[in-house]
Amino acid sequence: MKKILFLMVALTAAAFAAEAEVANQTLKAYSMIAAGVGLGLAALGGAIGMGHTAAATIAGTARNPGLGGKLMTTMFIALAMIEAQVIYTLVIALIALYANPYLG
Repeated sequence: MKKILFLMVALTAAAFAAEAEVANQTLKAYSMIAAGVGLGLAALGGAIGMGHTAAATIAGTARNPGLGGKLMTTMFIALAMIEAQVIYTLVIALIALYANPYLG
């Protein structure tokens, strides 16, 4: 982690010292890195959340089979909300890649 942080700081200095076109290319590259990391983290968080939701639903159904239908309905609502967070990250990443407000 420290190596990545050091590399980012070192490349930032190069970006500020570069000409305008090179700086735009560097900013585009950083935008792509940020979009990839952001989507990866969002997908990881969403997958962990979905796994916990499914495990809790299965455990609840095993304890009380009569509530299985209600638990499944609640689980699907929770899964939709978890997936919505990942989709919001995708939208932000696409904005950063294709309509980057920092490029001027």
